Amino acid sequence: MTKPTAVSLSVVRRLPRYYRFLGELLKGGCNRISSKELSEKMGLTASQIRQDLNCFGGFGQQGYGYNVQALYDEIAKILGLDKQQKTILIGAGNLGRAIVTHLDFSHLGFDLVGIFDNSDELVGETVGSLTVSHVDSLSEFCHENSPVIAILCIPKNAAEALADSLIELGFKGFWNFSHYDLAIDYHGIVVENVHLGDSLMTLCYRVKNNPSNNS
Repeated sequence: MTKPTAVSLSVVRRLPRYYRFLGELLKGGCNRISSKELSEKMGLTASQIRQDLNCFGGFGQQGYGYNVQALYDEIAKILGLDKQQKTILIGAGNLGRAIVTHLDFSHLGFDLVGIFDNSDELVGETVGSLTVSHVDSLSEFCHENSPVIAILCIPKNAAEALADSLIELGFKGFWNFSHYDLAIDYHGIVVENVHLGDSLMTLCYRVKNNPSNNS
């Protein structure tokens, strides 16, 4: 596998989808697949799939297609799923609890090592396999455990108030549900902003403008 020099974010955002589909193929006992067959399952063109994978060296063989297990493993390496980045979650309310309960962090490349909140009612409760700690203990925890990823399930003003401390504590990446975009004020960090309302409004537009609704 050749190391990519500059890969567009649009290509990177398709990699998890490839990984998910390949995993489903493996569960179904599929060992080999062509780009044409994969394109039909994913709703992409075969050309798009080949172009995407060629950004990382290409993995298919002409006349054979792709070895599903090998491609699945290579995409896992490209995404860094084998690294197990130490991660904390801040905000143990309904959203935070749902994320901890329903996501398999280890399968996605993360080691969830701590959950924090500022509510005395939530501190001490167990969420998943972890006990919620008070956010005041975050600095001591980080010095002892060195997490690098933070999941922010807190209001915008709370995220803005914590931002300086989180950057000083060495966090490099944020999965951000807070509506405060840290990347604007802090350069050199990586932020994935999740706006659930934006996604719903996009769905609203697409339903409203779906040609099949006018038939």
